Amino acid sequence: MTKLSNYMHTAEAAEYLGIHHNTLRKWAARGEIPVHRNPVNGYRLFKRGDLDKLLKKAAKTFRLK
Repeated sequence: MTKLSNYMHTAEAAEYLGIHHNTLRKWAARGEIPVHRNPVNGYRLFKRGDLDKLLKKAAKTFRLK
């Protein structure tokens, strides 16, 4: 069973990534980042691991030489 502590709400995930929460919502709507829904209230949830993968990908893309 997956622990809820492995997930972040939209505002928390956006802060973690250093972006605005509306940007994160748009990325999720476009399928650029996986989004899960809380089965009780329908809130968006983002896996910490998915956010870390996105940060690593961005670091490789914008790496300065």
